[in-house]
Amino acid sequence: MGDVIVTQFSTLDGVVSDPDGRGGTGYGGWAFRYGSGPVADDKFRLGDRMDRGVQLYGRRTWEAFAALWPGRDGAFAKRMNDVPKHVATRTGIDPQRWQHSRAIGGDAVAWVEKTRESTDIVVIGSLSLIRQLAAADLVDEYRLVTFPLVTGEGDRLFSTPGSFEITMVEQVGPTVLTQLRRVRD
Repeated sequence: MGDVIVTQFSTLDGVVSDPDGRGGTGYGGWAFRYGSGPVADDKFRLGDRMDRGVQLYGRRTWEAFAALWPGRDGAFAKRMNDVPKHVATRTGIDPQRWQHSRAIGGDAVAWVEKTRESTDIVVIGSLSLIRQLAAADLVDEYRLVTFPLVTGEGDRLFSTPGSFEITMVEQVGPTVLTQLRRVRD
């Protein structure tokens, strides 16, 4: 059985919304205040899970990534472009925008339950999708890159109660990578 792994950029107060400023909020763009280093390459330490698993996005996050990644070079860009990408959407996507992308039909929770039987699923961004998966107790692990600032407003990652085991903490430049494993009773 595979793991469902959520990756997120976060502030100290748990805000995950508008890290790049595209949302137009007054607090947005907080992830880039420290330059591109903290958000470049494999900051979530996914390694070969990127090669043997799949990625899952909500439509808006997929659209943002589809506008950026196909034109990038380098080993991590190749990995991002080559991995199978699935998109939870009611409106569909144009799979020609980013290679190896496809929309999943129907219920995202049911798709995750079935797909995780055979492979890891890395969920990138997509807060409403993450909340659905957390409410269904399907998230096994969170990998958070936390930036040393407080926005005081914005959408926070955790809204469903749960217990976690910290399995790794590593300083990465001005940020901290924390890996949390869900503890199930």
